[in-house]
Amino acid sequence: MIQKNYHKNGKICRVTFKLATATDVEQVLLCGDFTEWQQNAVPMKRLKDGSFSTTVSLPVGQSYHFRYLLNGAYWIDEADADLYVPNPNGSHDSVVAVPISSATQVESRLPGAPDFMAHP
Repeated sequence: MIQKNYHKNGKICRVTFKLATATDVEQVLLCGDFTEWQQNAVPMKRLKDGSFSTTVSLPVGQSYHFRYLLNGAYWIDEADADLYVPNPNGSHDSVVAVPISSATQVESRLPGAPDFMAHP
């Protein structure tokens, strides 16, 4: 599961990654281009329900490739990714898109600018 929460400044989005796993999984790491694919970049915390979760802050207006590394040996994809793309290793990367929030676009308008174009 992926949940996106935009910061009120509109420049950052807090993205929560949550992964349900088998009971024999001891460790899950979140690896991606936002961590330079370091295999120990973002350890995920085991929750009471047995799933793993972590939250990262990402700049808006971009898409990010990522995968989960289980027990230091098995790469898996996110079932709820926004997109999947082939990677150079012969498998696929999950992609999370963090577009500019429509609320941010409204707030960034000049004061007094109309929300629509008036037609005669």
